[in-house]
Amino acid sequence: MRLLPLALGVPRRGSPRHLPYCSPAPLLLLLGGCLGVSAAAAGSRRPNVVLLLADDQDEVLGGMTPLKKTKALIGEMGMTFSSAYVPSALCCPSRASILTGKYPHNHHVVNNTLEGNCSSKSWQKIQEPDTFPAILRSMCGYQTFFAGKYLNEYGAPDAGGLAHVPLGWSYWYALEKNSKYYNYTLSINGKARKHGENYSVDYLTDVLANVSLDFLDYKSNSEPFFMMISTPAPHSPWTAAPQYQNTFQNVFAPRNKNFNIHGTNKHWLIRQAKTPMTNSSIQFLDNAFRKRWQTLLSVDDLVEKLVKRLEFSGELNDTYIFYTSDNGYHTGQFSLPIDKRQLYEFDIKVPLLVRGPGIKPNQTSKMLVANIDLGPTILDIAGYNLNKTQMDGMSFLPILKGASNLTWRSDVLVEYQGEGRNVTDPTCPSLSPGVSQCFPDCVCEDAYNNTYACVRTMSEMWNLQYCEFDDQEVFVEVYNLTADPHQINNIAKSIDPELLGKMNYRLMMLQSCSGPTCRTPGVFDPGYRFDPRLMFNNHGSVRTRRFSKHL
Repeated sequence: MRLLPLALGVPRRGSPRHLPYCSPAPLLLLLGGCLGVSAAAAGSRRPNVVLLLADDQDEVLGGMTPLKKTKALIGEMGMTFSSAYVPSALCCPSRASILTGKYPHNHHVVNNTLEGNCSSKSWQKIQEPDTFPAILRSMCGYQTFFAGKYLNEYGAPDAGGLAHVPLGWSYWYALEKNSKYYNYTLSINGKARKHGENYSVDYLTDVLANVSLDFLDYKSNSEPFFMMISTPAPHSPWTAAPQYQNTFQNVFAPRNKNFNIHGTNKHWLIRQAKTPMTNSSIQFLDNAFRKRWQTLLSVDDLVEKLVKRLEFSGELNDTYIFYTSDNGYHTGQFSLPIDKRQLYEFDIKVPLLVRGPGIKPNQTSKMLVANIDLGPTILDIAGYNLNKTQMDGMSFLPILKGASNLTWRSDVLVEYQGEGRNVTDPTCPSLSPGVSQCFPDCVCEDAYNNTYACVRTMSEMWNLQYCEFDDQEVFVEVYNLTADPHQINNIAKSIDPELLGKMNYRLMMLQSCSGPTCRTPGVFDPGYRFDPRLMFNNHGSVRTRRFSKHL
């Protein structure tokens, strides 16, 4: 292991004493595999890439509002996507989709537990070798740097502990398990380091900022680099830096049209929420909303430091910077206090801002993208042949570069496997079996049959969501978001049966897709072909696909 000392002088707050380095991959790299012939002949340097990943940051409820510097330095200097989605509104499945470029039914991470394949030995053996950072390092010669939260069960003793360093990372600075701000342990290239509760050296967002700057100071200048910085904010426990703990005192969770109303005609889990919410629940979610914004101010500082350092070193113009989140969040919508895991816009829609070479400033794209597209896009930037991967996503680099007459998708898949055991909670005997994530007043945010799959469709004429639940009634929810952006009215029983059948068929296709078949034309694409014989049984009723218990 090569140890790189910090610069002489007073160490930056939260900096380690050295930055670890994993030995480079064997140089059977064949770097031409990531370069076009003309670029290789000209000795062209491939662009650098930075991926900044927030934790539980919504887009719908104003999650980007506190990040004024980030919007100015990334969004205003590049492109903001107004229709960016996650294929699962939960941390570990969504992060696995980012790394692999695959839907959950293909990477098999279904929840935040080892049993749900979150950072399990099976994940490490089957999926980690083919993540896009592993390809960047082994096939494209990139220096790869990771800092922050990886997967929720990373560091678990039954999965190799903190000594496990996933394939593909030159520098590894990963948090043990879930988000914290103080009193946590990091794996530094496989070696455990504990942190306490001294703000000047332990506040995790600042530690991530400082070790990232150290990497930029001491990396090799002969190779391009990829950085993934995964902050704890704005995930609970919502511990803000001391200088920000009194901000946003007059801010409250948005009282939008679906705030504190009953979820009529929705899945039973939504209908069980008590309306109106108790005063204590409203006070709790308002306080959480405020604290979430406070934690994001340190993320804003991190982004500013990073961009300034890249500018100072002369590398900013050769670097793509992506900013996004692993899932959204809700605070009081349909009387659910705080969480994610639901199929609605506030949980599945996320911020996505990108700047970099060839991207014009102040651009907004309405194109439908998902986080399974991040890996293919970054590999495309590196010049890698995407046909060599098994990724489900698509490269949106042509969108970033302003390509015209671009053929693009009209739908994406969202899938989630509910958590909970098929027994009644003794503290909430009036509720159905299998609930979990329950608040003291027995409002529960999840259940074992909160297992659903959706087709999220956006085209010139339609803005729809079609969802099926894996329960005894095979409950269906359909929303026309053009007329009903807050998803209050479930139109499943009133929509045109022919359209309902087509959406059901498309859902079946996407739930069984893999690689190129995930990119076939959707219902509202010109190339879509529908065979109604596949939709009906001998009794003439719509056939709905039942879920696998393990997706």
